[in-house]
Amino acid sequence: MPSESDKWGWEHVSVFGGFDRGSGTKRWKCNHCNLRYNGSYSRVRAHLLGFSGVGVKSCPAIDRSLREAFQILEEERLARKKKRTSGSRKHGSHVWTPQSSHVWKTMSKDDVDDMVARFVYASGLDVSIVNSPYFHEMVKAVAAFGSGYEPPSIDKLCDSILSKEKGKIEKCVALVRESWPHTGCTILCVGHLDGPHDCPHINIFVSSPRGLIFLKAVDADNCDEADTVLTNVLSDVILEVGSENVLQIISHIDHACKSSKSFILSKFPHIFWSPCISHSILMLMEEIAELELIKPVLLCARGIEQCIIMYQHSFPCLLTPNLKESSDPFSAKFAPSYCIVKRIFQLKQVLREVVVSEEWKQWRHSIPDNIVVVESSILGDEFWSKVHLMLQLYEPFIRLLSVFDIDKSAMGDVYDWRVQALEAVRNQECDGSVLNELEILIENRWDVLFSPLQAAGYMVNPRYFGRGQARDKTIMRGWKTTLEKYECDSAARRVLREQLSSYWRLEGSLGEEDAVDSRNKMDPVAWWENFGFEMPSLQTLAIKVLSQVSTVGICQEVAPGDYFSCQEASNNFGVERLKDLVFVRNNLKLLAHKNGSSSSSCGLRNGTVSSPSEVKTWDCAHLDQTKLIVSLHDEF
Repeated sequence: MPSESDKWGWEHVSVFGGFDRGSGTKRWKCNHCNLRYNGSYSRVRAHLLGFSGVGVKSCPAIDRSLREAFQILEEERLARKKKRTSGSRKHGSHVWTPQSSHVWKTMSKDDVDDMVARFVYASGLDVSIVNSPYFHEMVKAVAAFGSGYEPPSIDKLCDSILSKEKGKIEKCVALVRESWPHTGCTILCVGHLDGPHDCPHINIFVSSPRGLIFLKAVDADNCDEADTVLTNVLSDVILEVGSENVLQIISHIDHACKSSKSFILSKFPHIFWSPCISHSILMLMEEIAELELIKPVLLCARGIEQCIIMYQHSFPCLLTPNLKESSDPFSAKFAPSYCIVKRIFQLKQVLREVVVSEEWKQWRHSIPDNIVVVESSILGDEFWSKVHLMLQLYEPFIRLLSVFDIDKSAMGDVYDWRVQALEAVRNQECDGSVLNELEILIENRWDVLFSPLQAAGYMVNPRYFGRGQARDKTIMRGWKTTLEKYECDSAARRVLREQLSSYWRLEGSLGEEDAVDSRNKMDPVAWWENFGFEMPSLQTLAIKVLSQVSTVGICQEVAPGDYFSCQEASNNFGVERLKDLVFVRNNLKLLAHKNGSSSSSCGLRNGTVSSPSEVKTWDCAHLDQTKLIVSLHDEF
């Protein structure tokens, strides 16, 4: 017969009486909620696990994660009991002796910390794993079990436990799927090159207001094959999700898009293929860098960069800041012009001190290049004033990127930003030709860089009601394109146009006091759900358009390249189980963030998950950049 000490529940109650008095009935108090009961271990277990029908209440102080940990402990206890009963001691769970238990209980906090660190170091794990909410849940569960806990075997981790975890994830995913017919959804494709041969690896996500889910990952043998692989997997995913539920696809895969896009749009003509808006904004910033006013500033900044790098090679200890350093790899890749100018501006005072130092004077005589222009630019005011102007021109772009969020920013926000950006440039008192050149650039590139769904979102977003959308040809062109793709029947499109006019005229429920008062206070989708019932066709379109996302930024953080870890895992899991592992791992990250936890040092926000990486995410880095630009006004 198993001893009372083998029953984990006794560690969570205070017993008024010992285990050795010959009776299973005891008086005890729960250590979590302080409720008192009389009874045997079966009542203790029922209280902690939330069972009913045995004369005790479920413990109100135990949260879901701890109760799940208790359930695991109970399963392990029953398994040990079964093995003892069958006499299979050879394969049974090892029970720690009182002596070894005593040794572990006397360990100090520092000793335990050392052992955790040793495990992390020896396993080659990223130290930021200690920020993972799942790491903390695991530690609490092991502590709740007690010193007799033994971890599951490799076979169990690769088989039954993985299957059980996948089943839990699929139940969560099913709840998200239920909302797709109402809100529509966006398929997000994120790719990168993996392994020693740069084989394309593609991750597929599905986003909707109820949550972002990871669907699957596929690999191609080479870049030439990637286009075919993407085409096939997208076709399958659209059918799996339901083509009627998919409103748009956002793909951020440079090496595999062109033929995939053509094939998908011909097979599913109602689906939009939208650019990633954060990538589009950064591309627009690079094109602004080619304007006549900006280009000389950029060329001079690059000249300073090259000169300082040469100097650092000769005197590495005298100038520690590195011009190549960037806390934001995303914009460093897609907007390098902005990054180098910003970095040089940050080092303005340092550079001025360097070029008047004795070491600099000695060095400049030892090189064949003439660096007078570099010195005069650093020591003078004209270059810095132009740098200041360039950063001010970019300020609206950086502000947008700093707040752009996959769940918070509604479709159409970018059009409001477009208006504010041009107004901000006008307020800089630039030369009229510069402003005109900038307006022409934005106008000419807008339709290429931004989806027509953005125009539709600006039309139906109640926050932007009455902004003169009907007089803006870019917006009306995007609205027209949206209607023609969304609805193939001309009569149905006419109904949508008529209902849009009714919306603008505030007819019916849309003109009621509550509707008007709530336009800037409610979520746009919730506003249409509450007040758009008298124009159902426009209501349906508005809800679907405003429910979509515009960027793949968070997806890039959730599923980074991990070719070697996957290859190593496949040795234990096999191909099919490896797919299950990737599915579980990425969706657990998403669920962690949705529940308000973040395993990243800076964190990803709102409704999705965070990566365990310590590298700054692009949105947080841009927030830092915004703070820098705001500080410019204090320095000039």
